[in-house]
Amino acid sequence: MEQLIQRAILVGVNLNHQTDFEYSMEELGNLAEACDVEVVGLVTQNLQRVTSSHYIGTGKIQEVIAHMEAHEANMVIFNDELSPSQIRNLEADLQCKVIDRTILILDIFAQRAKTKEAQLQVEVAQLQYMLPRLVGLRESLGRQGGGGVGTKNKGAGETKLELDRRRIEEKINVLNKELESLVAHRQTQRKQRKKNDVPVVSLVGYTNAGKSTIMNALVERFNPTAAKQVFEKDMLFATLETSIRNIPLPDNKSFLLTDTVGFVSKLPHHLVKAFRSTLEEVAEADLLIHVVDNSNPNHEQHIEITNNTLKDIGVQDITTIYAYNKSDLIDFPIPSVQEDRIYLAAKPRIGIDELVQVIRQHIFKDYIKCEMIIPYDKGNLVSYFNEHANILETSYENEGTKLVLECRTVDYERYQDLIIR
Repeated sequence: MEQLIQRAILVGVNLNHQTDFEYSMEELGNLAEACDVEVVGLVTQNLQRVTSSHYIGTGKIQEVIAHMEAHEANMVIFNDELSPSQIRNLEADLQCKVIDRTILILDIFAQRAKTKEAQLQVEVAQLQYMLPRLVGLRESLGRQGGGGVGTKNKGAGETKLELDRRRIEEKINVLNKELESLVAHRQTQRKQRKKNDVPVVSLVGYTNAGKSTIMNALVERFNPTAAKQVFEKDMLFATLETSIRNIPLPDNKSFLLTDTVGFVSKLPHHLVKAFRSTLEEVAEADLLIHVVDNSNPNHEQHIEITNNTLKDIGVQDITTIYAYNKSDLIDFPIPSVQEDRIYLAAKPRIGIDELVQVIRQHIFKDYIKCEMIIPYDKGNLVSYFNEHANILETSYENEGTKLVLECRTVDYERYQDLIIR
């Protein structure tokens, strides 16, 4: 069957003069393009509250119809999540497929999900979105052949439209059970990491800010095995799965770096809920690197959106470094470090060493320089410190091996009896 060319009119309501309204409409256009939808027109309305029956006023509906006819559009995309009755009423009046921002983001996530866990999370979010909208979606899908954006939600994996409420609820329960076992597995891994006392650094930020590029630059520099590279691409939501890589530094210190899903304004609550377990990785980090696309004119809004999303998922009071990436694209002098801000360009690998230096200052505060003598019959401790500390000098005395080293506070306290100064 020939794939229908999708041409859409974007519709948004600016409620009570929101300052970021224009930007969220621009972002809606980017989301549509990420789903291969051609945006051919834009209709906006200023209101104090949305119209409960149609989201927009009746006069605006005529304007949307006129736009559709003028640009031969076959779909209308709304900038907010619509209620089931709004979808029904709009489709009856506009006689075309109507989708909202939530379905658009769900579709992108569905296309990008690679791991079993991400796929399950997206599927749960899709089904929860569908549940109250069965009737409207059923009519919409009957009208709209040819596939395309918004049609994947006809049952994530099921082709028949007769997915009744009970079966959807059963499916959600089954998927949630499967997810729980994956989450439990990851929690076990997290506990193990905590036990090993390795600091965790998490990359966070707006989608497409360059988090994966920074991760790959660090991996390449300090752990150069190609298999460790993570997927990076200049597109929205390239990364949905949390990747974790060990970054071993030359002085026997190391940290774990995690790369997480990027944020976007009005991230659907079903998705935030479904991805909560993935995002919990961030909540347990010792340090956050908030990656900002410095070349994007809206980067201040991106920072705000990311900070608000972090707050929504309960991530607060974690020390944060701001990494202003892609600074080479705006002729900014790089690398440059200013307190908790670092200006760099990850793609051409400029500022990577400086970034590591800033990370070090924050996560290795608990290292103490000392001298100790280890009796010759405790040679295994010498091996331990060679692996877990930064040995500055080694010499051999009558009583044993003398080490001048930087070690973690826990080791300093544990082996107090061996320390000579």
